[in-house]
Amino acid sequence: MKKLIFGLLLAVVPAAGMSSSAGVHLDHVKIDLNDQASLQRGAKYFFNYCMGCHSLQYVRYHKIAEGLGLSDDQVRDNLMFRGGKMGDKATISMDPKAAAEWFGTAPPDLSLIVRAKKNGADWLYSYLRSFYLDPSRPLGVNNIVFPDVGMPHVLAPLQGWQEAEFKEETDEQGNTRKEFVGFNLVAPGSLTPAEYDTAVRDLVAFLAYAAEPVQLERQRLGIYVLLFLAVFFVIAYALKKEYWKDVH
Repeated sequence: MKKLIFGLLLAVVPAAGMSSSAGVHLDHVKIDLNDQASLQRGAKYFFNYCMGCHSLQYVRYHKIAEGLGLSDDQVRDNLMFRGGKMGDKATISMDPKAAAEWFGTAPPDLSLIVRAKKNGADWLYSYLRSFYLDPSRPLGVNNIVFPDVGMPHVLAPLQGWQEAEFKEETDEQGNTRKEFVGFNLVAPGSLTPAEYDTAVRDLVAFLAYAAEPVQLERQRLGIYVLLFLAVFFVIAYALKKEYWKDVH
């Protein structure tokens, strides 16, 4: 239980920055958990770019294979870089203490990141597209959605490097603040902006699946339950009419 609570707290850490960026617009992302091709691409991006620092300690490899329509051999050959068994959890070997020294805090587990906050998918989609160059930061980058984030822009080889454009706004009390205007791509990556948005959508879709692998099954069963209740209501109402016909 202690490990579970600790994991939940770690999953919330990245989203904690929302309190300081509540006024930032979040772009809506439309994901489809029935689209296994999208989930497979998202898993590819996660295990190649994110798994070095972030684990999925509440997800087992056999569940990934099941939800993504992959065979055990495909998972072993393409996603299990450290070897192991299909029943193993998707953990990493990075020492949390060493990671805390490198990044200021240990990178959180991402098993529940999409469920950790309201609009979690939109937050994550916007966050991964909002890194910009900032020489004042230790890692040289900042983020509009999560200001002063300690995470490097690991997807820069795909997106490239962009600068953020701000304008100064002065309120009625004379206080001046910077207002975000937009991004300017200064060094393209291997993907076009549209392709990068699609890649991030796929990554978010995979993390949404990881956060609740039984989501589709839950929805399917929910439909059957509602249909049963609808039929049962008709039967119960007819029975009530039969029992009370002499009273009325």
